[in-house]
Amino acid sequence: METSKSRSRAKVYFDGGCRPNPGAIEAAVVIRGVTYLFDDLGQGTNSDAEWLALICALRQALALGLEDIVLIGDAREIIDHAGEALRAGQAPHAHAAAVLDLAKQLSGARIRWIKRGQNLAGIALAARHPR
Repeated sequence: METSKSRSRAKVYFDGGCRPNPGAIEAAVVIRGVTYLFDDLGQGTNSDAEWLALICALRQALALGLEDIVLIGDAREIIDHAGEALRAGQAPHAHAAAVLDLAKQLSGARIRWIKRGQNLAGIALAARHPR
């Protein structure tokens, strides 16, 4: 029997960063209150880190068997470009192509922007590097 919780859209928060910029990339994904951290994602810029975090978010959602998700991040440029790629079904570069390939394995994937202070994945990453 399917419950209303199993039918509800899962919120998948993602954030990526690198120290320094450019530098070593790390990412965090938060799904249903559980934080997943990803290190050793290579070298790159903050933009690369955000794309890789989105890719990690999709992979983690698939690993958990989720199908209907909303991807939530705070990098406006990445959200805009990924959203356009999802709508158009076309990818202008390799990161967007990876996002499209993974999203095709889900029955529903949307993406939306939130403020940095509301991004649970961003909060998790910031906690790793106290000032």
